[in-house]
Amino acid sequence: MQTVNETVKEVLFAVLPITVVVIILQFTLIWLPLAEFIQFMVGVIMVTAGLILFLLGVQMGMLPVGEHIGAALPATGKVWLVVFFGLLLGFVVTVAEPDVRVLATQVDLVSAGAVSKNMLIYTVALGVAIFVGLAMLRTFLGIPLQYLLVGGYLVVFALAAFTPAHFVPISFDAGGVTTGPMTVPFILALGVGVASVLRGKSASSDGFGLVALASIGPILAVLLLGVFYG
Repeated sequence: MQTVNETVKEVLFAVLPITVVVIILQFTLIWLPLAEFIQFMVGVIMVTAGLILFLLGVQMGMLPVGEHIGAALPATGKVWLVVFFGLLLGFVVTVAEPDVRVLATQVDLVSAGAVSKNMLIYTVALGVAIFVGLAMLRTFLGIPLQYLLVGGYLVVFALAAFTPAHFVPISFDAGGVTTGPMTVPFILALGVGVASVLRGKSASSDGFGLVALASIGPILAVLLLGVFYG
């Protein structure tokens, strides 16, 4: 019950400010048609209810499962198996990420279908998958996180010079939307679970940094997509 109450408060504190601002603007400046304003209020109620249920589902299901999977995979003693399932889980979780779908829908709309929704979703998911697999390998090998981050962003800025200009902002937006409510909890839980087995509880911080690495993957993937399109 405490978890439910905390989640409800968290969602209300997140949704209420923008709702109050829009209501103030409605009766002072913008004066939307009544039908559109009512539609907005109904949307607010649906978003609030949806976020509450979504976050409860993440806390009750995604986080425990992610940690258990992360703890069970290293017990097999097979590095390739951990990396493979890191790739697989990174891909499928990103495909399910709502933020990625919103971005893909907008890009499809603005580009008049030139960059299709599904193409962008799978490109972003592939980028995340590769870097989650790389993060799993990093945990095994003990590679310092800063080396991968600096190297990854050097490649990003080098590749951006050869990519059509309109793909560059899309690529960085793609890196941002992967840090959404579906991908982040699962990837973090997976990383902490793997690190807690391989490096010990005292070094569970090795499981962090996965989100930073996973954000590089879609940037590179979309930049490469731009190179091919260009």
